[in-house]
Amino acid sequence: MVSLCLEASTVLAQNGHLLKEEKDALHEVAVQLGKKDWDFNLNPCDGNSNWTTPKRYDMPCDLTRNYLSGTIPPEWALTKLEYMSVTVNRLSGPLPEYLGTLLRLYICELPMELNNLKKLTELRLSSNNFIGKIPSLRSWTNLQMLELQASGFEGPIPSSISVLKNLSELRISDLNGGASEFPLLKDMLKMNKLMLRSCNISGKIPSYLVQMSALMILDLSFNKLEGEIPNLEALSGLEIMYLTGNFLTGPIPDWIKNRDAKYRIDLSYNNFSESSVPSSCRETLNLFRSYDGGKTKELGKCLKTHCSKDYYSFHVNCGGLTTRVGNSVFEGDEESSGSEKFAYTRENWGTSSTGFFWGHNRTMTDYVAKNVSVLRVNDTELYTTARLSPLSLTYYGRCLANGNYTVTLHFAEIIFRDNQSFQSLGRRMFDGEQKLKDFDIEQSAKGVDKVDKRNFTAVVKNNTLEIRFQYAGKGTTAVPTRGTYGPLVSAISVESDFKPPSHRKRKIFISTGAGFLALFLILAVAFYAWWNQYIGKRISREQGPEEYQLEMGWLRRQNICVGVAKGLAFLHEESTLKIIHRDIKTNNVLLDKDLNPKISDFGLAKLVEEENTHISTGIAGTRGYIAPEYALWGHLTHKADVYSFGVVALEIVAGKSNMKFRPSENFFALVLQKKGSLMELVDPRLGSNFNKNEAEKIIRVALLCTSPSPALRPAMSEVVSMLEGHVSIQEFNMDSWIHDSELKLQALREKYDELYDDSIKTQTHVHRTSSTEEKENSSKSVLGSDPQD
Repeated sequence: MVSLCLEASTVLAQNGHLLKEEKDALHEVAVQLGKKDWDFNLNPCDGNSNWTTPKRYDMPCDLTRNYLSGTIPPEWALTKLEYMSVTVNRLSGPLPEYLGTLLRLYICELPMELNNLKKLTELRLSSNNFIGKIPSLRSWTNLQMLELQASGFEGPIPSSISVLKNLSELRISDLNGGASEFPLLKDMLKMNKLMLRSCNISGKIPSYLVQMSALMILDLSFNKLEGEIPNLEALSGLEIMYLTGNFLTGPIPDWIKNRDAKYRIDLSYNNFSESSVPSSCRETLNLFRSYDGGKTKELGKCLKTHCSKDYYSFHVNCGGLTTRVGNSVFEGDEESSGSEKFAYTRENWGTSSTGFFWGHNRTMTDYVAKNVSVLRVNDTELYTTARLSPLSLTYYGRCLANGNYTVTLHFAEIIFRDNQSFQSLGRRMFDGEQKLKDFDIEQSAKGVDKVDKRNFTAVVKNNTLEIRFQYAGKGTTAVPTRGTYGPLVSAISVESDFKPPSHRKRKIFISTGAGFLALFLILAVAFYAWWNQYIGKRISREQGPEEYQLEMGWLRRQNICVGVAKGLAFLHEESTLKIIHRDIKTNNVLLDKDLNPKISDFGLAKLVEEENTHISTGIAGTRGYIAPEYALWGHLTHKADVYSFGVVALEIVAGKSNMKFRPSENFFALVLQKKGSLMELVDPRLGSNFNKNEAEKIIRVALLCTSPSPALRPAMSEVVSMLEGHVSIQEFNMDSWIHDSELKLQALREKYDELYDDSIKTQTHVHRTSSTEEKENSSKSVLGSDPQD
C-alpha cells in the first residue's frame, strides 16, 4: 500500500484513469485509514487537491493501528520524512539499514540501532524482542523522550546515557542480564518523568535526584536497591513515587509519612524497620509488606487486628458486585482503586494495587474493566467485570486456618476484540505468583470473551495467603487505546482441602447462652455500681445544675478515655463471645467511687457469630454517635463502636456535647485540625493544667476513630496501644469531600435523619428513662456545663 502511495504520480500519468478494481481497493484503504477527505466522485488522475501528494515531502507518515503486514518497503528511504509511526501493525522481517538515510527524521516509533539520526527528539523501542545490549545513545543528544520498556535488550544501561542532558522523560524497564549500578543521570535537570523499573539496578538511590526540581514521577520499582531513602522532601512536585519490590532498609522517613494525601507513594515489599511503619493504613501510602515481620511475615501493621474466627474459604468477584455461583457466594470487590492502594476490604481478604497507566489519564474507575460485548461463557456474572492494574496487583487472604488450599483464578479477555482490525492485535502478558510466566489470557483461552480457569495448590502456614499478579512489561500498551496493559483478573476462589471443624456445639452454646450473657453483663455492672453507691455517676452529655457538676481534671479524663477503650477492646476481641455494644455514648459510661469507667446499658448489644463478618440490621443507638455506614446501610461491625468511642473521646476532651455544639454546621474538630489549632478543642475550664502532648494524642486518635471509612478506623486494641504510647499514631487526613463538598454533607445528614426516623418507628426495643428517674439517679456530671453552650 505504501509503495502505491509513493509511485502514484507515475501510475496516474501513464493511465489517466484508475480501473474500477483499483478505485475499490483505494476505497477499502480509505476505510481502514479513516481517510474522509478522499472524494471518490472525482477522478484521482485529474490532479484534484485531495488526491495529489503535495510537492513538499517533509511531512509525517502515521500508519498507526492499521493491521498492516509484510516488510518495511525500501521506497521509504526516498522520502524526507520527519515523523514516522507504525505502531500496532503486523510488520515483520529485518530492520532495514536504509532507514538510516532518513536524516530529517526527528520523531520515530520504530526500533532503531542507527546512530546517524542525530536530530531525533523522541525514540520508542518498547514491547519488542530484540537481543543483545542496548545500543549506544551517544549520538542522540537531542533526545527529549526515550522509551525502552520491555524491548528485549540486555542491561546494563550504557554509560553514554549521561550525555542526554535534554531528556525530560526516560522510561526503561524489564532489562535482561546481570545487576548494575544506578546510571549516572545527575546532569538531566529537565527530567520530569523517570522510570527505571525492573532493570536489575543495585546499590543505593542517589541523593542527586533531589536536584531534578521538575520531577513529577519517579518509578524505581522491582530492582535490587538497598539502603535508606534519600531526602527528597524538596521535590514538591513529586506526585508519584514507586519504590516497591526492593531491599530498602532503615526507617520510613517522616517527610513521607507526613506528606499530603494527594501524593501517591508505594513502599510495599521492602525491609524497613518495623518501628517506623505507621500502625494505620493511608489510602495513598501503600505499606503492604513494607517491613520484615520475622517469622510471622506480617502483611502490614494496620492488619494486626484480631481475627474473630478462622476462615476456610473466600470468593471474590473482582471489580464486580456480590453474586452467587452454585453454592458459592462471590463477594463484591467494588472498592475504588487507584495508582497505589492498600485496601482492607473485609476481615479475611483485601487488595494491594500499584502503578498508574503511562500515556493515559485514567480515573479510579478505569482500574475496573467492563465487558460490553456478548459473552460466550457460563457464569457470565463473574466475567462482566475484571480488576485491572498497570503494574502489580495482590489479593491477600488473612485469618485463614493453616493447611492446604486450592486457588482458582478466573480469567477472560474482555477488552481486546477478535476482529480483523488493529483492535485484535492486543497482547496482554503478565506473571502470576511465579506460577504462570508471561501469561497471555487471550492465547491461553484461545480467544477473547472466553474463560480460562487456572487451579493451584497453596499451603497456608501463618494464616495468610497472597495471590499476586505483576506486569511483565510485555505485550502491547496502546491497543485499543494507549494505557491498555497489565494484569487483569475476573474472579478468585480459595477453598480449603480439608473439612472445617464442626461448629454445631458452638452454635447451640451461642444461641442458648446469648441472652444469659447479656443479662449477666448488665446485672454485673449494675451490682458493681450499687455496691460502690455510685450508680448514676456517669460521663453525661446532659446539662445539670451546678451542684450536680463534678470537677474533672485532665488526668481523670485521660484515664476515662483509656478505660473505655480497654473495655471495648475486651468486648470486641478478648471475650469468648464477641460483642458489639451499638450504643457507646457518654451517658452509658458509669464511674465507680474512684472514677474508674465502666461501660453500661447492653440493651442494644449484638453478638457476632463466627459465620458473620458483619451484621445487616435495623438502626439502633443514639443520634450523634452512630457510624455513617451503619446509619446509611445498616452495615454493623465492631468498627461502629470504634466510631462512637471517637465521638465520646472528643466530648471528654472538649467538655461539650457533639449534639449541642454545631458552629455553622461544620465539623468543628476537623476545621481546627485543618487549621493546626487542635488545642482549641480542649475544655477551657482546664486552663493550663493539662498535658498538651497527651491531649493532642487523644484528639488525633479520636479523629482517626471517626474516619468516614470503617476500613481506616483502628481496632480498639490498637486504640489502646496508641493511647498508652506503645505505637505511633497514623496522621489523619480527612477526604477532601469532608472539607469541601457541602452538598454531599447535606445529603448525608438528610439520609441519616430519614433512615434514623424510620428505624425508630419500627424498633421493638425502646430504651427510655423518665425525667424523674434521671434526676433521682443523676449524681454529678463529669463534664459540667459551659455557659456558652
